[in-house]
Amino acid sequence: MEYIKVTSENIEKEHICCALSNTSDIQVASKKAWLSRQFKEGLVFLKSIERGKCFIEYIPAENAWNPILAEGYMYINCLWVAGSLKGHGYSSDLLNACIEDSKNKGKKGLCILSAAKKKPFLADPKFLKYKGFQVCDEATNGIQLWYLPFDKNVHLPRFKECAKNPHIDEKGYVLYYTNQCPFNARYVPMIEAIAKEKSIPFKAVHLQSKEQAQNVVTAVTTYALFFDGNFITNELLNDKKFLKLLEK
Repeated sequence: MEYIKVTSENIEKEHICCALSNTSDIQVASKKAWLSRQFKEGLVFLKSIERGKCFIEYIPAENAWNPILAEGYMYINCLWVAGSLKGHGYSSDLLNACIEDSKNKGKKGLCILSAAKKKPFLADPKFLKYKGFQVCDEATNGIQLWYLPFDKNVHLPRFKECAKNPHIDEKGYVLYYTNQCPFNARYVPMIEAIAKEKSIPFKAVHLQSKEQAQNVVTAVTTYALFFDGNFITNELLNDKKFLKLLEK
């Protein structure tokens, strides 16, 4: 497999893997705009030349949109290989490229979000363990911070205190999200409309800066849904999934 690095110079013509191929689609536009800003912060987006979900996205941890303390580490936003591209070793290819690049940049190691059991939109813990990652911190909702050190004497990354116990003092549904995930541009307005139609208390908090994202109450900032103060899920909900949730 050949891979290509998406940059500010070629982003307009490149497919970004996890969203629709139509460049005028709101999902594509929001993701590409978000990526373009993050390139200035050191973000790397490496993808296969084949069309499909096969890419890795990583950034210096100091610039990650998550409430973590991991100075000197590289933070992996997303490592995703799916569909017909799974099972060919491409995940290892992408991770190895990230490791090599991070070492060349003098990083202490890598860190990434996961959980004890596989959760949607989070890294697979079995894969991480196989690759030598270890758990270095865990929030009370089960979200874990994993790390892969390049040296035995480095400090461990950890969550900020604000993200250790995800809970808010608000009733109804409250959603924190960013444009890191392109699907939010489509589905967040969709479930907002459903909530309004059904007169269900719903508040969407769109995190639009690194500073906002680094100081919220949830380790997962791409998508974190709360109800009556309690964390419910980090899984992006479409209209059908949201309606099913409302029936519970």
